[in-house]
Amino acid sequence: MSTILNRSGWGLAALLSVAVAIFSYRYLPGVGPLSPGVLANLFAKPWLLVHVTGAATALLLGPFQFLSGLRAKWPKVHRWTGRTYVVGCLVGASGGFVMAFGSTAGPVAGVGFGLLALCWAWANIQGWRAAMAGRFAEHRVWMIRSFAMTFAAVTLRLYLPLLPMTGLSFNDSYVATAWISWVPNLILAELWLRGAWRRPIFA
Repeated sequence: MSTILNRSGWGLAALLSVAVAIFSYRYLPGVGPLSPGVLANLFAKPWLLVHVTGAATALLLGPFQFLSGLRAKWPKVHRWTGRTYVVGCLVGASGGFVMAFGSTAGPVAGVGFGLLALCWAWANIQGWRAAMAGRFAEHRVWMIRSFAMTFAAVTLRLYLPLLPMTGLSFNDSYVATAWISWVPNLILAELWLRGAWRRPIFA
C-alpha cells in the first residue's frame, strides 16, 4: 500500500509540475492568457523571460530525477537531466531574485519571493557540490529541498484561486502566496528528511 501511495504521490506531483511548466512557457512567445500583474513588474524585461526559461525547465525535469529506475538503468541520462535541472533552477532563481525587487504586490511579497530565490539557488549549489564530491546521500537531501522550492510554482497556482474565498483581496492573497507557496513545502521536506532519511522517495 505504501508503494502505491508513494507512486501515486509522484504521479500527481509530476502531472502538476509538467502541466504548470508547459503552461508557463507561454510567456516566452507572449501568447495566451498573460498575467497583467506579472507583466507590470518593474524588471519584467528581460528578467521574466530569464525566470520562466529556467524555472519552467526545472519544473519540467524535476519529478523525473526521483525515479529510481531512471537512475539505475540510465545513470548518464539522470546526470545530464540533473545538470540541466540545476542550471534551470539557478537561471530561474536569478531572474526571480531580480523581479522580486519590482513586485507589484509590494515589499512584503518582494521579500518572500527574494528569499525563495536565494534559498532555491543555495540548495542547488549545495546539491551540485555534494554530487561532484561523490557525497550522493547528501546530494539527494539537498535536491529534495531544491524540488520542494521548485514545486512552489505549482502550490502558488493552487493557492491563488483559493485564498480569495477566505475573504482576502487578490493583492493580499498574492502577498500571502509569496510565502506560503514555498515555506510549507520546505518544512514538509525537512520533516520527511528527519523522519524518513533512508526511505525511498516517490518511485
